[in-house]
Amino acid sequence: MKFRRAIIDDAAGIAKVHVDSWRTTYNGIIPNDFLNKLTYEQRTELWKANIAREENYVVIAENNEAQIIGFADAWKRENNVVENSGDLTSIYLLEEYQGKGIGKRLFKELFKHFKKMDYEKVFVEVLEDNKTRYFYEYYGAKLVKIVQIKIGGKILNELIYEWNNVDEVLDKI
Repeated sequence: MKFRRAIIDDAAGIAKVHVDSWRTTYNGIIPNDFLNKLTYEQRTELWKANIAREENYVVIAENNEAQIIGFADAWKRENNVVENSGDLTSIYLLEEYQGKGIGKRLFKELFKHFKKMDYEKVFVEVLEDNKTRYFYEYYGAKLVKIVQIKIGGKILNELIYEWNNVDEVLDKI
């Protein structure tokens, strides 16, 4: 298993993980019509743009065959006006690689980045029905707000969590 910062050439591999993991993670949460319309091509263009943004930190996990099997990214969302803070914007793994500590390692890579950036607070937004929220809670994330969002015509609760101490999270990983 190899972990490294993403480059533009990784966009297609990240897009495949993004689409496939959304279809498994959000099955029964987000309408199937929406999930079935996700395309690798559309997500490849999205990830080319995300990787190209200097302020966006994207890290990938590759298996022994150098295939991208997971990714995570962090940046400061436009609606985040809190000083010295950033956002954990995603961690996704192909289903067959979940539960093996890879997500934890990606999580750690993001928090090492947050430490380097001297962030005092880190936020993450997660759908209420996404079990990943329990992972975040285990590592000390505190629920600060619940908002309703619409995806694929369905109203969903999105939970906004906050970490107030990057060092404490790193010590626990």
